[in-house]
Amino acid sequence: MMARTKKAKGGAGYAENYRRSLFDDVLPFWLDHAVDREQGGFITCLNRDGTIIDTDKGMWQQGRFTWLLATLYNTVEKRQQWLDLARHGIDFLDRYGFDSDGRMFFQVSRSGDPIRKRRYLFSESFAAMAYAAYAKAVGSARYADKAAELFNLFIQYNTTPGLIPAKVNSANRPMKAMGFPMITIATAQVLRDTIEHPAADQWIDRAIAEIQRDFLNHEYQAVLEVVGPQGQFIDHFDGRTLNPGHAIEGAWFILHEAKIRNKDQDLIALGRTMLDWMWRIGWDAEHGGLFYFRDVKGWPAQEYWHDMKFWWPHCEAIIATLLAHHLTKDDKYKAWHKLVHDYTFGHFPDREYGEWFGYLHRDGRLSVPLKGNLWKGPFHIPRMLLYCWQLLI
Repeated sequence: MMARTKKAKGGAGYAENYRRSLFDDVLPFWLDHAVDREQGGFITCLNRDGTIIDTDKGMWQQGRFTWLLATLYNTVEKRQQWLDLARHGIDFLDRYGFDSDGRMFFQVSRSGDPIRKRRYLFSESFAAMAYAAYAKAVGSARYADKAAELFNLFIQYNTTPGLIPAKVNSANRPMKAMGFPMITIATAQVLRDTIEHPAADQWIDRAIAEIQRDFLNHEYQAVLEVVGPQGQFIDHFDGRTLNPGHAIEGAWFILHEAKIRNKDQDLIALGRTMLDWMWRIGWDAEHGGLFYFRDVKGWPAQEYWHDMKFWWPHCEAIIATLLAHHLTKDDKYKAWHKLVHDYTFGHFPDREYGEWFGYLHRDGRLSVPLKGNLWKGPFHIPRMLLYCWQLLI
């Protein structure tokens, strides 16, 4: 049986917990069950014990797992298995990821036949991260160029009016979402660290400024998900709906940038504000854990899963609270980190088959035992474990 995690005590205990969880539990589960040796790429729709429950493949997860494998190779150890499997992912992306217009598919069959293509370009952003990390691993100008090309496409579509069809009637209710500037930061940070993309800092600065200007609502002390084109508050379900985990993820992207820039105090203040506001709104004081959706006015949220506890917001909150404490030494963040760490490791890991469950009811009861689907795969959990381990050592 795989080694299981123990409750961590102190910084050294946390570091060892994160290391063992990554290399003795989470990563082995995906290496054992997700690699499609017959038709390429990775299958992430897995039951609790790793058996396949759907053979369709999501391009998000192809890019994300490839990025993880190449990043492990680049930053932890030059392990040939990781490099070979990163190449395995790159080959599938090359063969089956792209439509004739250069855009990427979102979902394909096991053999690579197109199933679905989304309006949004997040498949392209995650693939850009994968190509960039692999380019660094093998020293490939070709894949560095591919990463830059995909990032530029992501930027082009999201900054050129009309290229992405509007979700709603833009004449009657123009809107924009925080997803674009937030993922711009994360993608540009990877491209800067791997292929030294010359415009990375420019786009990071622009994205941070947009989030601060348009998505931080000081009246409600909340980070909004959707606003009008100039940051106007939209007093309807869409505009009032908050996703605490998503905003907290954005907070640690900004705190990470502050760390990179020699503890930039303005960025630390911004990241702290986002974390503080959304922790207050998102933390469930009765049962523990983070709510999935909240209404900014405290009214009922329209999504029926609003009070569920998902795996990925807790991963982002573990990073954000640890990084905030690392940068500020404020004991508040130390206490918050312990709260979210203990809740997460007490509820999500599967003690019998390894890896983590993804979906809990508000009171912590298991909702569904699957380990992966087109949304949950080897990304948020291993990224959190790797980042926190490396931050603490």
